[in-house]
Amino acid sequence: MISPPRAIVTVLAALFSLYHLVLALNSMQYPDSIWPVIVAMALYAAATVMSLWPTSPLAMPLWMAALNFAVCLVMSILVLSQLDGSVFNGYATWSVAAVGTLLTITAVRQQPGIAWLGIVALAVSVYLWGGLAAVTTTGVIGSAVWVGVAHALARAMARAARDARLFGLAEREAAAWHATQEAQLTEGRHRLDQMNRVAGPMLHHIIDSSGRLSAEDRRECLHLEGAIRDEIRGRHLLNEDVRTEVLAARRRGIDVTLLDDGGLDDLPDDDRERIQSRVADEIARSRADRLIVRTGVDDSTAAVTVVGLTVSDDGSAAALGSDAADDEVSQFTEIGRE
Repeated sequence: MISPPRAIVTVLAALFSLYHLVLALNSMQYPDSIWPVIVAMALYAAATVMSLWPTSPLAMPLWMAALNFAVCLVMSILVLSQLDGSVFNGYATWSVAAVGTLLTITAVRQQPGIAWLGIVALAVSVYLWGGLAAVTTTGVIGSAVWVGVAHALARAMARAARDARLFGLAEREAAAWHATQEAQLTEGRHRLDQMNRVAGPMLHHIIDSSGRLSAEDRRECLHLEGAIRDEIRGRHLLNEDVRTEVLAARRRGIDVTLLDDGGLDDLPDDDRERIQSRVADEIARSRADRLIVRTGVDDSTAAVTVVGLTVSDDGSAAALGSDAADDEVSQFTEIGRE
């Protein structure tokens, strides 16, 4: 299908081309022989139909433009060779305007170089046939003007199409930038709300006590600092139950680390809630000294892995003069995606 504007232009060009054939039929009394004229009419009609074919692309192929140039040259030779250049021939010189029309179509379809070459060949052939006066009276100048206008319009349309593509690209980039800024602003507000919810009461307590904190208050501040860190690193591992159990575990003395590496990003909400519930249960029952909760990679069958480590010091480390103690895995749970 072609768009309505192109359809209108195509119909107008077809009617204008048909008008030249009508003029040719009405001036058959001028040529010495009508058969070369009939051949020229057939060539012109075939080239015009090919050039105006509705489903063809806007840019004319080079071979078709070369064919139009050849048809224009042959038309001029066939028609003008049957006319006397020293007398008035009426509309029998229809081929001059017909050549101009075909070359205008060629220029509109983004082959201006071939069109201007055709105009030069037309002017030379008319000059050789009837002299300089024939160049000014048979329509060569008008054909050149039409090709010039078509060339200018084609360049303007190409420039407008390029500008439209650039504006579209700029609009998409601006929309993407705006969406990124909105996402960052929303995420920032969410983080601030979480921090205010977690640390707000303690901050008010610090203000009320003029900064004089007990040892218990200091430990609670460390727990809250860990909770704020969880909001950044834990992401989809967190819900209210997980937050509650993590804080409770830290108050029991467990060192809890939450790491979300993106393994839950593509999961449906139901699966994510199921996994978060399992994580909360694992943290609640843990009695390890250190607890690591981490999401799996994209190709892993486990969505989350919970590892509990217990510090084991049987005195051998001290006997060897080392302060280090071995960690034993006391809890290991894999929570599947399905």
